[in-house]
Amino acid sequence: MGKKIFSIFTFMLTLTIFIGSRPALANVTLYTPYTGITATPGETVDYSVDVINTESSIRTVTFDVENLPKGWSHEITANGSALKQLTVRGNSEQQINLEITVPLKIEQDDYRFTLVATDQNGNVSELPFLVTLSEKGTFKTEFNVEQPNLQGQTDSSFSYSATLHNRTAEKQNYALTAQAPKGWGVQFQSGGDNVTSVAVEPNSEANLTINVTPPEKASADTYKIALTAAGSGTSTKTDLEAVITGSYELKVTTPDGNLSTDLQSGGEKTIDVVVENTGSAPLTEVKLSATAPPNWETTFEPSTIPKIEPGDKATVKARITASDEAIAGDYVTTISASAAESSAEADFRISVETSMLWGLFAVAIIVMVLGGFYYMVRKYGRR
Repeated sequence: MGKKIFSIFTFMLTLTIFIGSRPALANVTLYTPYTGITATPGETVDYSVDVINTESSIRTVTFDVENLPKGWSHEITANGSALKQLTVRGNSEQQINLEITVPLKIEQDDYRFTLVATDQNGNVSELPFLVTLSEKGTFKTEFNVEQPNLQGQTDSSFSYSATLHNRTAEKQNYALTAQAPKGWGVQFQSGGDNVTSVAVEPNSEANLTINVTPPEKASADTYKIALTAAGSGTSTKTDLEAVITGSYELKVTTPDGNLSTDLQSGGEKTIDVVVENTGSAPLTEVKLSATAPPNWETTFEPSTIPKIEPGDKATVKARITASDEAIAGDYVTTISASAAESSAEADFRISVETSMLWGLFAVAIIVMVLGGFYYMVRKYGRR
């Protein structure tokens, strides 16, 4: 009697276990090689899963994801479209994509879930997954500049490329502001348009261009520009650096500004030439040269100025020698000053006069001619 009761109990227990369990879908198998991976908060993991039908008849299968952690989301697709049901021919296979999105705000840990396939008869096949989060999730915004330090002259414009990354679970509308030194201009651009704010979807990013313009007379120095992107409950700051090397400008003139003189044919004259650094950076090895009429000569003392500081001047002696064959008239000699970074020139008008000796000689000839004419009249006029 006791054995009979035990047999009945065993049968009932086996039946309960059988009824409480799901029948295995032995002839349909789910397969992917990468069931255990490492991910980061906010990342979307894409699995390619093969659905293999080893039976000769067609199987129609539906899918679900079980035990997915709270806050996680999933999507099952095939050929780019959301998938509700899949039909697999006998002795063949189809491929589906399983996308799992990890939330941004999450603890660092191991997380498990299961992809379940169920056929038209209620039979199931399961594929377990493991995702290990390598770091704790954050609720923040990141403002990254590709090259935050740029260098240029005073007349340069600086263009910075930046990325604004929204690492929150909400869409953010970021207000963009800049704190720059007085006289500096800062303009944000997104998609080629000037903007003062930019909207960024959750776990997405926006590419920005920041154009910075220094004032016209900015001195050589290092300048910092503070940028802020402020959203709803989150904000971030970053700094730009602009290094002004100074502007390079030269001017050639004379002490009184007069650019004209006179000279006799074949004669020479020494004039003072002033070379002025009108830029905001020092100039070194400033060389003097001249372009003169044919057979004229121009020499300088000194011919090279070692260094001129911003706002300073240097005076050189220019010795101009006219050609012996120069006739009376106006001539132009161009005097140039050049450094590696800049150059300048000035045209000097030179009036050439004939020598006094030639003038006296001409007068003597005229007197002789008139004297001869007078003699001829006196001698032969009486006849």
